[in-house]
Amino acid sequence: MNQHADALATIDQQQAAARESLIRLSNINSGSFNAAGVRATAEAFAALYAPLGARTEWLEVAPYESTNDRGQRVQRPLGPALRLSQRPDAPLQVFCCGHLDTVFPVDSAFQTARLLDDQTLNGPGVADLKGGLVALFLALSALERSPLRERIGWTVLLNPDEEIGSRSSVPLLKEAAQKHQFGLIYEPAYPDGNLASARKGSGNFDVIVHGRAAHAGRDFAAGRNALVAAADFIRDLNALNGQRGELTINPGYVHGGGALNVVPDTAVFKFNVRTAEPEDECWMQDQLDRLMTRLNDREGLRCELAGGFTRPPKLVSAQMQRLMDHVGDCGRQLGLGLQFKPTGGCCDGNNLAAYGLPNLDNMGVVGGDIHSDREWMRLDSLAERAKLSALLLLRLAHGELTWA
Repeated sequence: MNQHADALATIDQQQAAARESLIRLSNINSGSFNAAGVRATAEAFAALYAPLGARTEWLEVAPYESTNDRGQRVQRPLGPALRLSQRPDAPLQVFCCGHLDTVFPVDSAFQTARLLDDQTLNGPGVADLKGGLVALFLALSALERSPLRERIGWTVLLNPDEEIGSRSSVPLLKEAAQKHQFGLIYEPAYPDGNLASARKGSGNFDVIVHGRAAHAGRDFAAGRNALVAAADFIRDLNALNGQRGELTINPGYVHGGGALNVVPDTAVFKFNVRTAEPEDECWMQDQLDRLMTRLNDREGLRCELAGGFTRPPKLVSAQMQRLMDHVGDCGRQLGLGLQFKPTGGCCDGNNLAAYGLPNLDNMGVVGGDIHSDREWMRLDSLAERAKLSALLLLRLAHGELTWA
């Protein structure tokens, strides 16, 4: 590691400025549906990354489509993606990715970052994932200061919709998978500093149940209660848990009914499915077809299914194992005893792996309590994780590590 010491030292020199940048970025609300806030966050990152001298592209993405409480499909605009690229003709091409959006909407009470102590920053997106993108900037800055930089090219994609499934940015991920040898994604590391290996897949589904409205007193028998039919469906759906390996189903949202003297004619419910094996998707689809047929066979009732699987399970391939070994070795040189553990969570790393790109997907800062107002990150992990990425890139460029 001695031959890379000077490059890594530049990361320590920028740590104080990086901390202030992260606080400013956290204070910009970038909830997934706050398109203006996502754009402002992208602009702030473009300014942060500008000294790297990369080619910059602004990429508009398709609107997000979902089902509203009346069972209608509606579209919501999203902010843009930002893509930065450097040396696209270099022999080794590395893809780096992270998302601009957070789970905290524009009207959230959780809007600003604050220090809990000298080493702990609490704030929206400080770990998931703005901290990771600041660490990535530090890592690339170290690479760009090295004479080895000409041997390696990189692309950074900052996408606007990861927290809602990345459906609009999937074409960008697919394109990246075809042009690069491996990927580094800057989701946060586990609170203990360790990294993810295999990940479960995920799908989000909407079921719209149509019944028949009627007066609840005068003409009750003429009605067909969509809310009751939805409850029957949810009961049968939930009963599928435990029937196939590690597949799980979480009914997470239901809306229906209104005035208590009216038989409700519409109900909408939404659920998430987590899969462990690629074959789980076919099994789940068969079960949904069966449940929908059962409901549709009931006189006066009809149901529709929207949504689907967006992230296949991410399994540990031979190439991914090699990447894990390389990162683990770099961690040891830095005094980090990294372990790799499977998780039920999923991210853009799932999609990239499905498109054939081996990747590690929580190369970001060390933090925890994400998706809550307790979200935190360890401030010294900005430099720590930046060095991990930088050392990997520098050793690959030097030839100490190889990638076929």
